Amino acid sequence: MTDPSVPCPSPAEVDDRLAIIDVLLRHCRGLDRNDAPLLKRCYWPEAEVDYGSFKGPAHSFAELIGPALAEAYELTRHCIGNTLVELQGDTALVESYVRAGHLFTGGQAEMCFEGRYLDRLQKRAGRWGIIHRQVVMDWSRTRKLEDARDSEAFADLARGRDDDRDPLHAFLAGGNTA
Repeated sequence: MTDPSVPCPSPAEVDDRLAIIDVLLRHCRGLDRNDAPLLKRCYWPEAEVDYGSFKGPAHSFAELIGPALAEAYELTRHCIGNTLVELQGDTALVESYVRAGHLFTGGQAEMCFEGRYLDRLQKRAGRWGIIHRQVVMDWSRTRKLEDARDSEAFADLARGRDDDRDPLHAFLAGGNTA
């Protein structure tokens, strides 16, 4: 049963919310696939970010973050959820929980980050983009792993990568992903 005190969103509002979430999900993909052009498309040219140790232009961040992550980690996985969108005309204030796993090179340990993205997006010419992002850390942990990727159980699985040789790219191109 629906609550009559909660207004039903209009089709335009639903479209905006889905478009905003799509931007945020593409940003996660850009981080994990080390794809600076994709990251830049998520931000407006004058956008700023606050990632703690990097505060400044989002497009500069997009160029720096891939090599920085690749230097320390073999793979990363950024997942967002509990995404709440507050629409204010052509501006949106968005809080998303983020869980980011970082596999250290060699697969012997991982760093897991739990936090939130506080994003302000703007809609221009029908397209949403991030104008400001602040990352909030709630907690993180590092733990040793027993890497089972080379075990018999997983021998035939495709392997994830942080570059354009990841199976995703062949999949998107309509080719064989194996």
